[in-house]
Amino acid sequence: MPPVPPSGSHEPRFTTLDRAQRVRFRRAVTLMLMTLVLPGSAQLVSGNRRLGMLALRTWFALVVFGVGALVSSYFWHGVAFWAGTNTMLLQVLRLGLMALAVGWAYLFVDAWRLGQPLTLQRQHRLAIVGVNGFLCFSVAGALLFGAHMVGVQRQFMITMFGDGSAVGAHHGRYNVLLMGGDSGAGRWGLRPDSMTVASIDAETGKTVLISLPRNMQNFPFPEGSVMGEQFPDGFDVEGMYLNGLSTWALDHASLFKGSKNPGVDATIQGVEGITGLKMNYWAMVNLQGFKDLVDAVGGVELNVRQRIPVGLPSDSYFHYIDPGKRTLSGVDTLWFARARYDSDDYSRMARQKCVMSAMLQQVSPQTAVTNFQKIAKASSAMVSTDIPRGEVDRFVDLALKAKSQKIATLSLVPPMINTAHPDIALVQQKVAAAIAKAEGVKPEPETAEAAPETSTEPATGSSEAPAAGTGKGATPTSPTTPAAPQSVTGGSLGSLSEGYAANESEDLGAVC
Repeated sequence: MPPVPPSGSHEPRFTTLDRAQRVRFRRAVTLMLMTLVLPGSAQLVSGNRRLGMLALRTWFALVVFGVGALVSSYFWHGVAFWAGTNTMLLQVLRLGLMALAVGWAYLFVDAWRLGQPLTLQRQHRLAIVGVNGFLCFSVAGALLFGAHMVGVQRQFMITMFGDGSAVGAHHGRYNVLLMGGDSGAGRWGLRPDSMTVASIDAETGKTVLISLPRNMQNFPFPEGSVMGEQFPDGFDVEGMYLNGLSTWALDHASLFKGSKNPGVDATIQGVEGITGLKMNYWAMVNLQGFKDLVDAVGGVELNVRQRIPVGLPSDSYFHYIDPGKRTLSGVDTLWFARARYDSDDYSRMARQKCVMSAMLQQVSPQTAVTNFQKIAKASSAMVSTDIPRGEVDRFVDLALKAKSQKIATLSLVPPMINTAHPDIALVQQKVAAAIAKAEGVKPEPETAEAAPETSTEPATGSSEAPAAGTGKGATPTSPTTPAAPQSVTGGSLGSLSEGYAANESEDLGAVC
């Protein structure tokens, strides 16, 4: 017989029924927590043992598979890159996460049933419903969100990249032509605003950025190419420049039989004829959409050397970016890369390289993961490319390798190159020397014949800055050890007469 509390005591009197209620309540909570930690364990001890064993075996198999994938990805990054870019595997993973969400939610509901909620007191019954609902929706919601993100990645891969065949490296390097073009009615891809070849070592990821001025004239095309057949003596059309090849090709699209992008094909043939490099792939960047990508990663930090105008004085948003290290928004970054006021085209090219370097260095994998949905949406609207989906994992791996290395640059601009009448032999020699140096090959000493014979004559009819040279009799600057500029012009270190540091450097980050 239980002891009787002394008279006047306010301690609650617990009956046998109360104790039984508490035991059933704890049991019901325990079954749901068991389902959270080991799905199927509640059914194994109190319900359908066959269902419990199936759920536990599935859970253990998923854990082993997950741990194995993490370990493999840690030691062999290519495994993670392949898994993240394989659309078939992504679809399987997406469907698997959805099925897991439904199955786990069912196990929670079944665990609630096994807890016999109708035998509990009202307050315990309400608490059990709340706990079960919270666990069920939290776990299932997290899995469904994961399935959504996998679906976003899969759609991004399908939208962004094609299903063409891979092209092997040329002499151990992948050469990708990066073009920047204006968006807007009738303008997408018609006249590339900027053209840069990213020459990437297929093993180390060491990258050389080779930029071509859009106002280059009188250049050859590869033998046997469509443009080479049309212009056997080179592209010498009066008033036409390198960035006009795309427009010319679209006006003569019938010459490019079977081509989906005749404008891009013509531009590639021009770039190959100038540089002597064979292009593997191309990517067209919508410069207006570029600002969305910058905003998606939280802005980019740049070293602003002089005031840069954003917009025109007539624009409501017109302002200046003040000098100093600034974290710029998408709009400000776009104007930093494109502004021409109190500048010239070659200073602008130097600033564009600094933006490339900053994006490569500052967008970490953590940033990419946490902002993935925004980045995927911005990138899909920003980039058009012929890189096949099967090659994306390779380029992601090379990009991560390049992130930890110095980026070398070479710009085929004055004073080294006369854009109106370029010395193509000299251009290709400079390109080969820059790549050789990036690969650690000691360049051969230049002969007197290799020295550039530059001219101060501007490109005829060009609306760009004049193609100024050093002048006859001036001492040419060595391609491997350019003189350090002392001035700042248009926000870039250097000037038109002495060259811009970011346009020819062994370490782009150091001169930006």
